[in-house]
Amino acid sequence: MLAVEYHSNEDVRIVEAPVPEIGPGELLVQMRACGLCASDVMEWYMRPRAPLYPGHEPVGIVAEVGEGVQQFSVGQPVFMHHHVPCMVCHYCQRSSFSQCATFRATRLYPGGLAEYIRVPALNVQLDVLPLPDTLSFDAATLIEPLACCVRGINRAGIQPGDSVLILGAGSNGQMLAQLARQRGALRVIVVDPVAYRRQRAIASGVDYALDPQVGELSAQVASINDGRKPDSVIVTPSTISAMQQGLELAGPGGTILLFAPPPPETLLPVTANTLFFQEISLRSSYSAGPHETRQALNLLTSGRIGAESVITHRFALRDAEQAFRLIARPGDALKAVIVGG
Repeated sequence: MLAVEYHSNEDVRIVEAPVPEIGPGELLVQMRACGLCASDVMEWYMRPRAPLYPGHEPVGIVAEVGEGVQQFSVGQPVFMHHHVPCMVCHYCQRSSFSQCATFRATRLYPGGLAEYIRVPALNVQLDVLPLPDTLSFDAATLIEPLACCVRGINRAGIQPGDSVLILGAGSNGQMLAQLARQRGALRVIVVDPVAYRRQRAIASGVDYALDPQVGELSAQVASINDGRKPDSVIVTPSTISAMQQGLELAGPGGTILLFAPPPPETLLPVTANTLFFQEISLRSSYSAGPHETRQALNLLTSGRIGAESVITHRFALRDAEQAFRLIARPGDALKAVIVGG
């Protein structure tokens, strides 16, 4: 079978690999589509572990079922989550699923960007979801990233009537904006230097899409937000400069949510006095668990989140190298999907 082997953003190879053999309780799934995430081209995170087999947003058709599997059958379309928690440890009991040791140890084999994927038994038990006929494979690739956005919105603590500012209008920023609106935000503002992304955000229903290059951003926000700073700021870029900007823009009593990880050696300067006296909360959100994947599937199936508002490019598995280069320097692009099968 064909699989994507990652060495760097400029060195993505399509290699031949043996079709995985499955054991009891496992599934073999033929990949039909897999989205590319910004983390797939985050070189500080990816290159030290290379060569590796990426892809964590796959959906496909069950090709083989292992002994004892009764809830799935050959030919059934499914979503499979790359990580699953144990559901019983201290962190799982607090719904901090991404902090569970089992969550961090589980994975799909060899990765989501392969013609066939082995799904371990624990993943099969806890977070493989049957897909309805009404949902396309392309749209279903959004289950995992949308689940991450659902978790992020939950942690941002948005209340009805809030003003919400989202730094970065990539695919996650677009979905976060739509979720903020559905949570009752009175005013949703996105900020992005790329005109294409701002236009896509307006088309999906945000109130304002600001260009940070045309003037002082705090003044732009104040002019459209009744002179106030926003109640919630969600920072989707992984840069310290974007996080510092988020800290500067958050209003009294507000929340700052960091949605993407910076390199481990970087430090984020924080004015603790301001956080204290203005009662500003600083939070982060990492990945998603079984609760959020089910919510994401419902949002997509019901049409509350439309895939067409996010997915902009499609590539065959053999052309995955082009997709990686596109997402590394997105410009006029949001979400790329690798199509298989």
